[in-house]
Amino acid sequence: MIWFIIFSAALVVFFNRYVFLEPNLPIKLSPTIKKLLGFSIPAILTAICGPIIFLDNSGIRDSLLNPYLLGAIFSIFLALFIRNTLVSVILSLLIFITLKDLILIHF
Repeated sequence: MIWFIIFSAALVVFFNRYVFLEPNLPIKLSPTIKKLLGFSIPAILTAICGPIIFLDNSGIRDSLLNPYLLGAIFSIFLALFIRNTLVSVILSLLIFITLKDLILIHF
């Protein structure tokens, strides 16, 4: 049953992407739909990253020295100023790892 669900989900994702990425298929989206789909990426990233940043196993991370929160803030500023995705991701990861190690050493 699990394998059936996994393969079914894979097929749904594949055909969904294929329909929108294949240039030979005659599907045209209206400008309104294209504009609405532009909001889906930030919404999905927020839904994924929000719980990781603000929650742990015992509940809300209420410390201002939360390395996940500090790393997220640094990554936002890096992305705004650097404008290079690869460099921003690498620097954000390095900053997060450094912050996590420094905060764990002191507490």
